[in-house]
Amino acid sequence: MSISTTIKTIQDIMRKDAGVDGDAQRINQLVWMIFLKVFDAREEEYELLEDNYKSPIPEGLRWRNWAADSEGITGDGLLDFVDNALFKTLKELRTTATDARGQMIGKVFEDAYNYMKNGTLIRQVINKLNEVDFNKKDQKKQFSEIYEKILKDLQSAGNAGEYYTPRAVTKFIVDRIKPQLGEIVFDPACGTGGFLTAAIDYIRQHFQSADVPEILQRTIRGTEKKPLPFNLCVTNLILHGIDVPSAEHDNTLARPLRDYSPHERVDVIITNPPFGGMEEDGIEDNFPATFRTRETADLFLVLIAHLLKEGGRGAIVLPDGTLFGEGVKTRIKEKLLQDCNLHTIVRLPNGVFNPYTGIKTNLLFFTKGEPTETIWYYEHPYPAGYKSYSKTKPIRFEEFALEQEWWDNREENEFAWQVSIADLKANNYNLDIKNPHKVDVEHADLNEMLAEHQKLMAELGEVRSKLKFELMEALNHQVDKTIE
Repeated sequence: MSISTTIKTIQDIMRKDAGVDGDAQRINQLVWMIFLKVFDAREEEYELLEDNYKSPIPEGLRWRNWAADSEGITGDGLLDFVDNALFKTLKELRTTATDARGQMIGKVFEDAYNYMKNGTLIRQVINKLNEVDFNKKDQKKQFSEIYEKILKDLQSAGNAGEYYTPRAVTKFIVDRIKPQLGEIVFDPACGTGGFLTAAIDYIRQHFQSADVPEILQRTIRGTEKKPLPFNLCVTNLILHGIDVPSAEHDNTLARPLRDYSPHERVDVIITNPPFGGMEEDGIEDNFPATFRTRETADLFLVLIAHLLKEGGRGAIVLPDGTLFGEGVKTRIKEKLLQDCNLHTIVRLPNGVFNPYTGIKTNLLFFTKGEPTETIWYYEHPYPAGYKSYSKTKPIRFEEFALEQEWWDNREENEFAWQVSIADLKANNYNLDIKNPHKVDVEHADLNEMLAEHQKLMAELGEVRSKLKFELMEALNHQVDKTIE
């Protein structure tokens, strides 16, 4: 049976439970179970590699000791164990654990809940989940299949698109940013960890030294405000070989900008902040008065430019509204262009983030420490035969071969053009610059339509004149007959 079939069967079992209301709760329920099973699989490796390894989880609460036996505890006994022993103890680890692994588990369970009310159905779910062995190389890779299915189900639940950046986009951004081994890579709105795991994969592919795992442990960092994506992120990082992920369950924007010290600056920031989100009252007070707004994406843009080291590299996904917005948005863009070299904007077409949003998005690439003189734009085209992207026809990484080929030897073409800082200033820092080559084509089409319209109007004029002449002739003939 395939992994995706196993997950579908688990969700079908959960639908029978009166305590689980809707897809979002089913996914929450599944995520904490997957985390405990994944952590138990990693513990088997720790026990082989570390002398005198001691689990941060009390012995009776370890997955292997209550969940692994298909004939084990079930029914009301299992429900009581989960609610009153497992959750109670694991939540307390946030403050009681003396080691990093224990504190991490406490963070994961801080806002987790057991929604199921039927212990027999809980046992059935656990037994199905135990069919997946995360210590087998082939099945470990298939966690990505589970992960992607969960994300797609979240999108269908209607509340998760903000956590999900298409894998083609995360991979392309990381491929262009080129994180180096030892550089601190940070995602301040990391969602389920897509950018962080793409960075891990890139570094592992390009660096082969024995100290790669230890360095990645120290240098891959993320923060996520909401509990469900945070838990998915931690689980995802553990399965990518990060034993104790440097992931925080917090709102990055809640810390005053002035509180960051120079040694907290980072080398790389890659992120996709929520579009159109509005922060709670008071968050904007953490930012300088001239940049205060409650719009999430704008605040993240200020934060990122502040947190990068001199020479640090950033990439962010932003909607069109940020590019053409005025007022505080103008001041934020002016500051960005003064402090950073915003060298590239890749303009994505409609549908990349469907079904979460159909609005057009942009990938902004910049380097801290030198002002912008010229911005290169690249308008990403649809593949042949496409009119939009969708869940069944998503954007693919291979499509970015056009940008990759152009990147290091830039010349204007039908998709690429450049704009000077002088023109941007004159345009009040409106970054929503349309493709001039495409505009020419559109003008040609418009002229053709106008010519057709004029020709049609001329023909209508001729017909009108003929009718008028014939009517006058008929009227005159009638008058002549009357006189006779």
